[in-house]
Amino acid sequence: MATAIPYLIVIGIIIVFFVFPAFIGFRREEAHARKVWDEARAAGRTDPASLHPLVDPAVCIGCGTCVTACPEGKILKIVDGHARMVNGAACIGHGACAAACPVGGIELVFGSERRGLDLPDVGPDFQTNVPGLYIAGELGGMGLIANAVEQGKQAVANLMKGMPKSKDGYDLVVVGAGPAGLAAGMEAAARGLRSIVVEQDTFGGAIRHYPRQKTVMSSGFTLPGQPTVQRGTIKKEALVEILTKAVRSSTMELAEAERVEAVERRADGRFEVRTATRTLVASRVLLSVGRRGTPRTLGVPGEDQEKVTYRLLDAEQYQHQHMLVVGAGDSALEAAIALAEQPGNRVTLSYRGDTLNRAKPKNQKIFDRLVEKGGITLALNSQVTQIGIDRVHIRVGDEQQVIPNDYVLVFAGGILPTAFLQAAGIRLQRHFGKRVEAMDEPKR
Repeated sequence: MATAIPYLIVIGIIIVFFVFPAFIGFRREEAHARKVWDEARAAGRTDPASLHPLVDPAVCIGCGTCVTACPEGKILKIVDGHARMVNGAACIGHGACAAACPVGGIELVFGSERRGLDLPDVGPDFQTNVPGLYIAGELGGMGLIANAVEQGKQAVANLMKGMPKSKDGYDLVVVGAGPAGLAAGMEAAARGLRSIVVEQDTFGGAIRHYPRQKTVMSSGFTLPGQPTVQRGTIKKEALVEILTKAVRSSTMELAEAERVEAVERRADGRFEVRTATRTLVASRVLLSVGRRGTPRTLGVPGEDQEKVTYRLLDAEQYQHQHMLVVGAGDSALEAAIALAEQPGNRVTLSYRGDTLNRAKPKNQKIFDRLVEKGGITLALNSQVTQIGIDRVHIRVGDEQQVIPNDYVLVFAGGILPTAFLQAAGIRLQRHFGKRVEAMDEPKR
């Protein structure tokens, strides 16, 4: 009995100094997670805008591996012994949580039971319901740069299977020169395909439209034949320079400032890709255009004025002005913050909802601080009704207000090119998590 006492003392010390504190810390963390979960549900932050994790509570063991694997952080928490998405609005679809789960308890899905997400009908090989017509990148729901790059490369590998070599046209036409389109074009060139990438603007896609010096989170990616861009943060200008060097060193054919107006499959199985100036013929077509290629407008009188814009490239060009920002996502808050930091600006942010819940916590914190200090005026439950030369009419609740204005910046998201896709014969589907509903049939 005496010899057992030292062991009991050691066990007691372990329990008191290690096990018990760990247990208390776990309980506190779970209580905090429950509070965050309740606040997220109350504020409506549980509905994500893109690809996101769906946790199966019957499989989840509550180990927390997914929580620590998320690069964004604070998206998943352990609540009641299971992982839950407590800030779905901030999830941008890394997918690291699903890869890290040791028991396969996480599935990546689009949309939620409350909020559907419209997407083209695309198979695992990136081919649509139209044989020979493929989609990669943001148009298919994958907006993350690293994911888009990988999809572009994988799509080319898949579309080459059984592809007849073109004798009097292109093997492949890639529409859109964002990350997915550039990766696809470089991959096709490296594989010896006769291909061309057609871009309505300048290569780089939405990256070009980021504000000056915007910090971008990179999960690490490798363009074909280029050095790997390591995981971490990177400034917009540095990212554009990386893409520029990659384009210059690649042998791919790139046509900029040329908008594709229609894609049509011919009777012989090949495609005609029509632009404003010519018609390209190809065995395969890959669409890698962005969902935000066409900004969503407000649809109010006066919106056609030059003072109204849908992006902010350089906040410094606006000083001592009355600025109105419309929106509630990261782009809107970042624009309002940048404008408020310029000398003499009076900034108002208008949002139709009753709370801001779509931005990253970092942006939200900075924005809230500026609102408290009077640097930004926040108008919730508001809607722009008319844009005048030097005034803007806004309905706030039941009250109509008129405020001085020099410029209006609208960040209301983008419009899915539904008509373009349906004219090409592509079916659209509305995703509600695991449930998928068919939409209107393509119009031919």
